[in-house]
Amino acid sequence: MIEKLEHELDSFNAKQRKNALLALWEKAQARQIELLPPSTAVNIHCHTFFSYNTYGYSPSKFAWLARKAGLAVAGVVDFDVLDALDEFLDACKLLGLKSSAGLETRVFVPEFADRVINSPGEPGISYHMGVGFPRADLEGEPKEFLLGLRRTAQQRNQDLMGRVNKHLAPVTLDYEEDVCTLTPSGNATERHMCLAYARKAAELYKDKEELANFWSEKLGVTIETSCLPEAKEITNSIRSKTMKRGGVGYVEPDRGSFPRMADTNRFILDAGGIPVHTWLDGTSDGEKAIEELLEVAMSTGAAAINVIPDRNYTPGSPSEKLDNLYHVVELAEKLDVPVVMGTEMNSPGQKFVDDFESEELKPLAPIFLKGAHIVYAHSVLQRQSGLGYTSDWAANHFEGVAERNRFYEQLGRSLDPQHEDNLSGLSDDATPEEISDKIKDC
Repeated sequence: MIEKLEHELDSFNAKQRKNALLALWEKAQARQIELLPPSTAVNIHCHTFFSYNTYGYSPSKFAWLARKAGLAVAGVVDFDVLDALDEFLDACKLLGLKSSAGLETRVFVPEFADRVINSPGEPGISYHMGVGFPRADLEGEPKEFLLGLRRTAQQRNQDLMGRVNKHLAPVTLDYEEDVCTLTPSGNATERHMCLAYARKAAELYKDKEELANFWSEKLGVTIETSCLPEAKEITNSIRSKTMKRGGVGYVEPDRGSFPRMADTNRFILDAGGIPVHTWLDGTSDGEKAIEELLEVAMSTGAAAINVIPDRNYTPGSPSEKLDNLYHVVELAEKLDVPVVMGTEMNSPGQKFVDDFESEELKPLAPIFLKGAHIVYAHSVLQRQSGLGYTSDWAANHFEGVAERNRFYEQLGRSLDPQHEDNLSGLSDDATPEEISDKIKDC
């Protein structure tokens, strides 16, 4: 029954997901399911099936698994949409899990127009994030900006699919029927298209040898039958050989392909979130100039930095990427910039959560936990009273960023998710001390 209920958490039917979560929580309270106590592990950068999660996790499923595993803070981030926000925050509040929700997109950075940043082979283009959004039902300009992100991404996908269809014929896709149906709200990604192509080819070529020959010819690489019909080796090959730089469907983006980072940061701030610069591994020309890059990002509103540790080290093997990870975290600490981190889970093989007890990550774990608590405190205070980390209230009540960080970190550490409503209705006249007193006896 437990396994069945957990499976239902990934249903595309929202009511079925909610009922399954309530049933699992009831069993947990009856001690029929073990829930680990909160640890120091965090993951506040996990994609859900509202963009692409390689394991098919819904917002409720990730919340449930994070609570079972004893994560201190959990957060979802989907491409170009906030579709997961309400479900995830509601699920986490039910489960007593500290949480945040946000989005990821791509932006253009004019100051780095001639340097690759973190989107391979694409000078001036950078993956970018907003975290700690208080709500998804935006109004006015933020609403239009968010809708624009989604429309642009979906049109870009359809144009790409048209080019790839010509190359892969007779294996061709219908965007609405074959791709959009793979995600609940139709917010498809390149990874959905790769999966759809793999499945469509398997329908057409029933014999695995014949299927392998088709893919080998179309992709120009040897495809083994062992990875068919849709293992990560084939879906990754489809993506790299048809959709990424050098692929038949790839078109180099121009300056108008993505919104400027400054405009995106303004949208995130207006919507109540924290703009976050994302860092890959420090090996590109742009990321080798990380001090300059962060200065540009922060000058346009970025207030935190995202890292993905698991991509940057092999246990027991010192490397350039690991040194770069330490360097960027050290720089963030020097600048009093909170560090946001997680494992994404939007590609096969990615971990549920990083190994914070590993020799490589243990020294960094307190910094990651601090960043997660800051984001959590912001998310709650912004949602309840509009007094988040990037609010005018915060700018007026703290002498500097270091003092601001200390307040939000301590609030995030101390606040029990079951008592978040204690922070509702606070006025701009409230002092940090009064806010802390609101939760002191909870």
